[in-house]
Amino acid sequence: MKLLSLSPGWRKFILSLTTVILVVLLGIILLSSQTAIPPSSGEVLRVKIAPGSNVAAIGRQLQDQGASVNSVSLQIVFRTLFIGKKLKAGVYDFPKEATLYQLIRQMAQGDTVRFQITLIEGWTFKQFRSLIESQKELKVTLKGQSAQRILAALGSPHQHPEGLFFPNTYTYEPGDTDFSIYTKAYRAMEKKLSEAWEKNQRPVHLKNPYELLILASIIEKETGSRAERAQISGVFHNRLKIGMMLQTDPTVIYGLGDQFDGNLRKKDLLRDGPYNTYRRRGLPPTPIAMPGMESLVAAAQPSATEALYFVADGQGRSVFSRTLAEHEAAVRKYQLKQ
Repeated sequence: MKLLSLSPGWRKFILSLTTVILVVLLGIILLSSQTAIPPSSGEVLRVKIAPGSNVAAIGRQLQDQGASVNSVSLQIVFRTLFIGKKLKAGVYDFPKEATLYQLIRQMAQGDTVRFQITLIEGWTFKQFRSLIESQKELKVTLKGQSAQRILAALGSPHQHPEGLFFPNTYTYEPGDTDFSIYTKAYRAMEKKLSEAWEKNQRPVHLKNPYELLILASIIEKETGSRAERAQISGVFHNRLKIGMMLQTDPTVIYGLGDQFDGNLRKKDLLRDGPYNTYRRRGLPPTPIAMPGMESLVAAAQPSATEALYFVADGQGRSVFSRTLAEHEAAVRKYQLKQ
């Protein structure tokens, strides 16, 4: 009785709304009853939907890649249910015997196939490249290419790749190229290095962001203790200030390359080379590893300290000294156990 008492406009609105609801429900029922992925597809059917695809293109791509769908019918359903614009591009793994409704729901949610690759702080470019080339889902296009060719493709002004890629976890889809990972990691380091350089609030003895990157890579390799990084940076800044050699083992080890067998010997420290900071003053010519953000910030913001020396205490920390005599005493106590 109440419905009959409504104005014609309201009755028309309610009737239209009811019709739409019935159409949507009927569409869902029909979609749920249609098997879009045949059992013969294996456990999953992998389908790639290209970016910028309209409703018609999505239907064709599904059909061309093995889904049992009718492109025209699919377009009608998409437009009837107003979901065409919600479907997202990407690579999808559809389970066998999935219904058309399950397909559409998965694409509307953007539930794509994605993989991750993690670059570890302190890794070298060689380790980074080896990891990239081991990824089965990445399209490897740069294997065998020189590091200089990769840097040129990235538009980098540098000739040496070490330290130029930011250690982090990067996501990619099956079929993405290895160059896409190089690009993400390179751009990320550009951004992080710029941020660290801008954090420089007190005089530091570095001429440019690249020198900051070099020092940060040394700090990264010198300690695993987050609390000590700024203090170790302070020691290196003090040495740079007075022209004292940095005398840091990680640079010597890096210079030895594949010749390093895990045991750093006195003859290695005496052998001259661009990375031997026991023989040459100042920073080495390039970074020696990929530093993380904490090491970048530490290099730009060293702690105020008078220390010129430090030695590992065997417990994961370092003992800092102002004079050579104090340092030698610390070496006897913590390294020589005397």
